[in-house]
Amino acid sequence: MDLSNIMQQAKVMQEKMAKIQEDLARKTITGSAGGGMVLVSANGQGDVLSIAIEKAVINPEEIEMLQDLIVAATNDAIRKAKELSKQELGQLTGGLNIPGLTNFMKP
Repeated sequence: MDLSNIMQQAKVMQEKMAKIQEDLARKTITGSAGGGMVLVSANGQGDVLSIAIEKAVINPEEIEMLQDLIVAATNDAIRKAKELSKQELGQLTGGLNIPGLTNFMKP
């Protein structure tokens, strides 16, 4: 194979990866817990953007439950963001699982 051809293909792939990362940063995913009483929104790169909590679950006597709901909703949003990242990456790699390129989540 021609080295210049390989370099050109690498450059094209790098540009596509940058585009996917930009697209993921603009997408919003919502995780929920407690039947939708706690919602956490994150972008496709796993950054938490907002948290919404229904007043009904705000009880100072049950703060541990609220904390658990927030953790569960956050984990749900992050899991969905990882899945979205994996799907977007699959478009670039043709479905191949390339080590080190499993998703575009921030470290």
